Amino acid sequence: MKIRVLMAVAVLLACAGPAWCVVDATSAFTALKGLAGQWEGTVEGQPQVITWKLVSGGSAMMEEMDHESMVSMYHMDDNRLIMTHYCSAQNQPRMAADVSADGKTITFSFIDGTNLSKPHDAHMQKMVLTIQDENHMSEKWTFVQGGKEKTEVFELTRRK
Repeated sequence: MKIRVLMAVAVLLACAGPAWCVVDATSAFTALKGLAGQWEGTVEGQPQVITWKLVSGGSAMMEEMDHESMVSMYHMDDNRLIMTHYCSAQNQPRMAADVSADGKTITFSFIDGTNLSKPHDAHMQKMVLTIQDENHMSEKWTFVQGGKEKTEVFELTRRK
């Protein structure tokens, strides 16, 4: 029993500092709130600006990409972190988060979507968000079309 208590305290203390240290969905949402502001980088060699904003009384995070004017909304649904991606493909895939054991990576995987008439319709299937520190992160987006995957990686730095 003492060992379990000590382990729980150790985990809490390890993540008591930086907002980007994540251990569960609620902590992951708190970490996303810490991303508020503008981020810049490249995708496939092209400049990219992403703006994160806390909205709706603090209940949702909005991520707006200047790349194809896409928006993603992140919010809690009971004990799950959910993302809805408003895609330029004219559909809205929803994804649920899974947090890595080290707390640095949040993987959003497809659960359902709107405006998808067939399961193989083109849509975003997955997004892996890795928060390296408070000023650096990456997003790896996986798009599926006709059973084939295409991946784009965004390497981002917080604008100062």
